[in-house]
Amino acid sequence: MRGDWGEDATVVAGGTFVGILLNQRLLVPAAFLSLRGVAELRGIERNGELRLGAMTTHRAVERSSLVRERWPALAHAFELVATPRVRNQATVGGVLADADYASDPPAMLCALGARAIARSRSGPREIPIEKLIVGHYETSLRPDELITEVRVPGGIERAAYRKFRTRSHEDRPCVAVAAALAGGRLRVVVGAVSGRPQLFPEICELGVEAAEEIGRRYAEAIDPISDFRGSAEYRRRVVAVEVRRALEELAR
Repeated sequence: MRGDWGEDATVVAGGTFVGILLNQRLLVPAAFLSLRGVAELRGIERNGELRLGAMTTHRAVERSSLVRERWPALAHAFELVATPRVRNQATVGGVLADADYASDPPAMLCALGARAIARSRSGPREIPIEKLIVGHYETSLRPDELITEVRVPGGIERAAYRKFRTRSHEDRPCVAVAAALAGGRLRVVVGAVSGRPQLFPEICELGVEAAEEIGRRYAEAIDPISDFRGSAEYRRRVVAVEVRRALEELAR
């Protein structure tokens, strides 16, 4: 059906983001393609790495004993999304396919080196999260593809997620920082400041001990947006501080 309809059909997973677009009249689809009844797209498994079905809810990830034991920072990132009511609806695949710049999970998944599995009539395709989200509400998915699962590598030594809010009633971050250490290699990803998660491998090569220097360089390298959560200059200052703090958590 996805192949037949392509971009003319709007895919509905949990419906939390699609519902907002419909209410604001920003989306007028010719048809809906609902995945709610596809039971095979749900589930959490571990086989060397973590496998999250695309229709697995945020709440299921947050409360999974498997995730909390092996990937606690990931469970924490999902736990910080909005409210339990939203997390009971929002899905793993949906939050990635929406490519909402101010969502929490993408930055953490990117820092952990996760990949999305997209399927079409041509078969499966594996897409690293940093290559899946390419801009504001824009992904590298083809018109006939659906995300069916997300795979997160094992062997994560330490990881941390920090969410900085500027408005007391706002659950979306002004700046989000995810950091992970695996096999001695550091990955730091900054979210909510641009159209896509920001990752600079060459800066990460400085190592977790250079927390302040990495924070400063990330602040210089990122070209942040300005919105009601904070100006570009304000975000740069917050990035420097929150990256440093995230790396200090890893070093404990």
